[in-house]
Amino acid sequence: MSSLDNSPAVPPPVNPWIVALTVTLATFMEVLDTTIANVSLVYIAGDLGVSVDEASWLLTTYLVANAVVLPASGWVSGLIGRKRFYMGCVALFTISSILCGMAPNLLWLLVCRIFQGMGGGGLQPSEQAILLDTFPARKIGMAMAVYGIAVLFAPIIGPTLGGYITENYNWRWIFYINVPVGCLSLVLTSLVVRDPPHMEAERKARRGKPLNLDLWGLGLIAVGLAALEIVYDRGQENDWFNSRLVLVLIVVGIVSLSTAVAWELRHPHPVLNLRLWKDRNFAAGCLIIYVVFAVLYGSNVLLPQMLQEVFGYDAYTAGLIMSPGGIAVMVFMPISGYLLGRGAQPRYLILFGIVSLAAASYWSALLNIEVSPWILVVRRCAQLFGMGFIFAPINAVAYENLPAEQRTNATGLFNMLRNEGASLGIAVVNVVLAQRGQFHQSRMSEGLTAFDPPFVDARNALTQQFHRAGYDTVTAGRMALDQIYRVVQQQAAAMSYFDLFWMFSIAAYCVAPLVFLLRRSSFTKGMEIPVH
Repeated sequence: MSSLDNSPAVPPPVNPWIVALTVTLATFMEVLDTTIANVSLVYIAGDLGVSVDEASWLLTTYLVANAVVLPASGWVSGLIGRKRFYMGCVALFTISSILCGMAPNLLWLLVCRIFQGMGGGGLQPSEQAILLDTFPARKIGMAMAVYGIAVLFAPIIGPTLGGYITENYNWRWIFYINVPVGCLSLVLTSLVVRDPPHMEAERKARRGKPLNLDLWGLGLIAVGLAALEIVYDRGQENDWFNSRLVLVLIVVGIVSLSTAVAWELRHPHPVLNLRLWKDRNFAAGCLIIYVVFAVLYGSNVLLPQMLQEVFGYDAYTAGLIMSPGGIAVMVFMPISGYLLGRGAQPRYLILFGIVSLAAASYWSALLNIEVSPWILVVRRCAQLFGMGFIFAPINAVAYENLPAEQRTNATGLFNMLRNEGASLGIAVVNVVLAQRGQFHQSRMSEGLTAFDPPFVDARNALTQQFHRAGYDTVTAGRMALDQIYRVVQQQAAAMSYFDLFWMFSIAAYCVAPLVFLLRRSSFTKGMEIPVH
């Protein structure tokens, strides 16, 4: 039978929604920390006496540590228990946050960010597994909606919140705010969360037996993911394939992960159970979430840059334009969870969400630099409206036919691919903006010659305008050319941003057919399903 029947595997000692809110607290703060430090880098660099480029390693180290721990979370949970692992991650995340806030120099801060990322890496897969074991099948959709609000809303408000705290208090408080939430999460988790019976039985069966530690698998995966994460995050700054460091890291990443796949498929107790991809729902869900989060996080990076560089908004106004999207997530995510509980087919909700996401990206590609701020707000809400109908259903249906004892392993693998997709999306934005911006500027400049009547007319008109303002003829001519060049730069930048939205739209439409690989589901009606 399916592991998702109508009764929770672990009857919780309290209302299951208290369990959901408890485990969501720390996860929200962990996801928030992936973006909250972005806008504070200048202040951190100035306070610690380093360059902004050196300070940006704060983001890289956190993401690398996070990526390394994610796939191993299920394996470690099986060894020591999920509750102990989750509480250990919360404790490590909280203590590391305190030490980050106390950092006297950059080295201290980087080391503490590594530990903070390690603690945060185990929270998301553990929370998903806890929710799956706590709620009956008909309520899984709504439970995943609560989880989805934390995962999607936190990175949206992260830059705005980080900017507010840094401007009005001190950059160290972006770390200190984790402390009370972490302490509250530890207390509540100890009171309301328990391990499911199958994990208790598994640990008892292992007592007195060799641990069968898959150290080779863990090492290969850690090295491979760390190498690729650094490539994603630092490749653009190092000129990609023109950098020996980037080339070495790419080779190391590919060789390590390829070897890890072969090793894990042969190992009797792998740290990362790749055999889970034999299940069609889980495999399709992993591919969909990988592409969808590449589009989402790529857009999250793309939009504020475009608003400031092309439209000329300041950081505060750009934040105001993006913020209503968070409200769209909070409104439509529970609606999708409610529809799942009422028997709606997850694959149709997912398809609707993907098409909406693709359509919103297509709409963005058709914008121009004269568009009003309200249109930008509506466009952002339309994009996250689609995400509201993707996240909860895909997280519910992906684990539907997996055995209960593999849930934590599955959530670790699922979240690893989701995070890698997000990193890929950000890397694609950095590459395409640089390459397409140069391309468009070069093509547009080809026509700016003395033989092009529109260019000559524009130059003469601007020259006369500056001449009437009091400048001599030579200076006025030079200023006219400068003005035209700035317009060319602005238009080229705008076209490169719109190219990316085209790419995101195509990527979303291409992944839509994978929805039809998902089996028709009946767990939303509380029925048992045979495992295929």
